[in-house]
Amino acid sequence: MNFQWYPGHMTKAKRMMQEDIKLIDLIIELVDARIPLSSRNPEIDQLGQNKARLILLNKSDLADERYNEEWTRYFQEKNMSVAKINARNRGSLKSLQGIILEACKEKIERNKRRGIKNRPIRAMVVGIPNVGKSTFINSFAGKACAKTGNKPGVTKGKQWIKLNKQVELLDTPGILWPKFEDQTVGLKLAMIGSIKDEILNVEELALEVLEHLHRDYPGLLTERYELEETEKGLPMLEQIAAKRHCLLKGSEPDYVKAANILLEEFRNGKIGRITLEYPDGK
Repeated sequence: MNFQWYPGHMTKAKRMMQEDIKLIDLIIELVDARIPLSSRNPEIDQLGQNKARLILLNKSDLADERYNEEWTRYFQEKNMSVAKINARNRGSLKSLQGIILEACKEKIERNKRRGIKNRPIRAMVVGIPNVGKSTFINSFAGKACAKTGNKPGVTKGKQWIKLNKQVELLDTPGILWPKFEDQTVGLKLAMIGSIKDEILNVEELALEVLEHLHRDYPGLLTERYELEETEKGLPMLEQIAAKRHCLLKGSEPDYVKAANILLEEFRNGKIGRITLEYPDGK
């Protein structure tokens, strides 16, 4: 499969971010904890030069905790503040106010020396489609401030959200970058749902998920679907079709239906806590 998705509104969103970057003190970047590098837009680093940075490992409850810890250390070593969150759980966001203020400590001290007091920290929230930005903002603010959706591309325009006297957030539409240099990045984004399924071959995508689970998480498929993992690839998808009664006329396996079931259960964590890439690149 060839992966690419760059609708016109994303070009507009990037231009808007370039205009707004001078207004903010901190870039809060949400990444998917299951693919922390592949879910980062490399253009954000260029846009955010000389700005304080906070990486939020969102959906950390769906990722393998062993690798959550490794990725936290990875970003800290790059002088970025890091926090593991589940944007749907307000409890996981309680410490963020302090982390934001700590990340902007130099800016706050500089303002004090200039006699500027009580100026709120302005933070831009960025991230690729479907990484959970709007859900994060609504949970963090404790009210529905940003539009949300379970499909990529819901947030369309710029929104300022005042959290309190100390912090203001600027929401931005999710943007991917114009071209994936490495198609494995596109594959991982497709696996977690950041590229619309409607433009993908879901059967091929499901086979990629099965290959990863068979290789790195043996036993999870057996536990979830009561299948034999001795055969790889299409035979496993065929077993899932049989177990979930995904059959066409003549008792032929409905591979598309079985693939969609697998992808949905993989993405929502029903198969287990799974990470798709690792700091050591293995």
